[in-house]
Amino acid sequence: VQLQASGGGLVQAGGSLSLSCAASGSFFSINTMGWYRQAPGKERELVATITSAGITNYEDSVKGRFTISSDNAKNTVYLRMNSLKSEDTAVYYCYTRAGTTNKGWRIYEHDHWGQGTQVTVSS
Repeated sequence: VQLQASGGGLVQAGGSLSLSCAASGSFFSINTMGWYRQAPGKERELVATITSAGITNYEDSVKGRFTISSDNAKNTVYLRMNSLKSEDTAVYYCYTRAGTTNKGWRIYEHDHWGQGTQVTVSS
């Protein structure tokens, strides 16, 4: 699975940015897509995920400010980030859990990561 992310950049605090990420390549199915982020000196953390059924999960600090959505037909996930804060500054990584291998009828899911896109919020 290849994940191609776009969006991100530099924005002032209180502003908005959007990210998108498209999955391509060979896979049987996509279970979940989403975004993680990693700030300098910190561990990678979950931002938001969405399942193929549309179930969403958000990190507490972004609830009410970020909105994740997806287009299953396009294997694409979107993240709309509003009311950005300086603490949102990080490299944002696109993520997917997809069924990519099989043994007979059984499909096995694996995690895949995109290359990361920088989001910088100036205060």
